[in-house]
Amino acid sequence: MKLFSFLKKGKSKPSYKCSCCGETYDELPLCFGSEYPDYYFSVPPDEREQRIELKESLCVVDKQHFFHRGRITIPIIDHTENLVFNVWISISEDNFGKRIDLWEDPSRINAEPYFGWLQTIVPTYGDTLNIKTIAKEQEVGIIPAIKSIEEEHLLTIDQEKGITYKRATEIVDRILREQHNEK
Repeated sequence: MKLFSFLKKGKSKPSYKCSCCGETYDELPLCFGSEYPDYYFSVPPDEREQRIELKESLCVVDKQHFFHRGRITIPIIDHTENLVFNVWISISEDNFGKRIDLWEDPSRINAEPYFGWLQTIVPTYGDTLNIKTIAKEQEVGIIPAIKSIEEEHLLTIDQEKGITYKRATEIVDRILREQHNEK
């Protein structure tokens, strides 16, 4: 009976071979991110412990610069998964306070989106520091969804229109090549 023949063939995800090092991944890596907001690196390493508070997905520098981690998702129009960048945005002190107040509140998904400035260099997207974004809270335990709203920026365009799997592969290849060259 051929009714379940697709199970035998399997719709397995295509493997990916890095063009730089030759390592083969079971599937195309689609999630990248930064551990710190870019502003973190403006503080000399020997002063970071005194000047920076970093906990989970929140960061405060000098008690006057407020950041939180979020997720930029770029739809891959001909694939079942999306390209994801975990990024940091700077937000106002008021919005930071609201985030803290809503941290464990399930109703936070109903909160109004809030403005922020991107504080992560998103690989392959040119100058992304300080581009305009909005953040939308997600369920407890999930970082906010970040949407680029910088007019005519490639990141905004790709987020709105999506990219092909081929383009995603090219982006991933460039990111991995850059990461391997840093080592």
